[in-house]
Amino acid sequence: MKGTLPRQGTSRKPVTSRHPSSSRKPSNSRNPGASRKPRAARRPSTSPTPGTSASRRPSRRTVLLLVGVCLALAALVVTGVTLLGGQRAEDEIASVDGHPVTRDELLFHMQRLAPTVQNELRNDYGLSGTIDWNANAGGKTALQRLEDRALDEIERDKTTLILAQEQGLVDSVDHAAFLAELEQENESRARDIAAGRTVYGVTNFSAGEYYTHRLTDLTTTLKKRLGADAGDPLHVTDAEVRGEFDSDRDSWSANATTYRYTRLVVPVPEGAAAEYPERLQQRVSSAGRLADVADGEPGAQLTTGTYEGGGATSLNAHDQELVSILGDLRPGRISAPVEGTGQITYYELDSKDVDEDKAFTDYAERIRQSLVDEKFDQYLQRRIDESDLDIDTSALDAITAEDVQK
Repeated sequence: MKGTLPRQGTSRKPVTSRHPSSSRKPSNSRNPGASRKPRAARRPSTSPTPGTSASRRPSRRTVLLLVGVCLALAALVVTGVTLLGGQRAEDEIASVDGHPVTRDELLFHMQRLAPTVQNELRNDYGLSGTIDWNANAGGKTALQRLEDRALDEIERDKTTLILAQEQGLVDSVDHAAFLAELEQENESRARDIAAGRTVYGVTNFSAGEYYTHRLTDLTTTLKKRLGADAGDPLHVTDAEVRGEFDSDRDSWSANATTYRYTRLVVPVPEGAAAEYPERLQQRVSSAGRLADVADGEPGAQLTTGTYEGGGATSLNAHDQELVSILGDLRPGRISAPVEGTGQITYYELDSKDVDEDKAFTDYAERIRQSLVDEKFDQYLQRRIDESDLDIDTSALDAITAEDVQK
């Protein structure tokens, strides 16, 4: 997590106000020093002659009045900035690239992450039972480790929301906007239910449920938006898809592979010694072929079979086990023993044929999506690395274990 050095007090400098603009002196229509000669019969007039452009200089009283107004305006601006700054110090606990993170927002994430962090504290630091958030956990308190995890999540999620805002998907990245959207969504679902319309998913989101739902939807849309056209940061070319397939063909070919195999099922004799499985394994290894073992094992069943890959996303438990066993074998090799209830089974792979064209066709879109996911993670991480996370350490230190348990 990248961040600037923590600052005491507010995490952002208050916005400075502009200096009041200085007032201009009235301009004269003639050069300074030029004067009109008085007529002989009259004293010079103190007011400008009608129709002339000359204006007299402002009086001292007028100047003082203008200065007073400017000073009053400046005082109002400074007071406003001070009050706003105080409000931010009270509500904000951090900011991500200038976007505020409120105390309630941090507590929301801490409460979401508390069960996960509790398990990590038990596994990594040996804490047991009900977690004491003030307990020491590797040089930090448990509460500090929870705060760190929450700030990491906020920085990542807030950066995702900033990307969504740049793409016009959300109007605001603030926590208050999320809560308002949650309220609107639940009200909309309640109206639909009352009107007898179909509502998909939950009828009323909790804050945690809607946060996950909203972030998942925004991330999915961002991946499409940022990878739609050539030159986009997440765009994946056909050449990249083919290269990924060629670099690991075995992993991408299960759906287009035909396996021919031999299976040997050996019943375990009643009352057999505990070392019977080990001795059977020795006999199988020595023979090298299952067909050479079958005749010597009472009640053994030797069969052959063919499995054609297809519908990899809907395999039943037996097919999943079969593919996992055969996929690790080379032709002519025998699997490790598969122990079941009262029997031991071995598989020998006789042949393996891969239809690479079918495999590429079947897996191309899945490969493309995996590359988009990888590019998105890298792109988001670069944005996180370039972001600034400013933390108000005083406000952070004020959070207690009781706050998390509310």
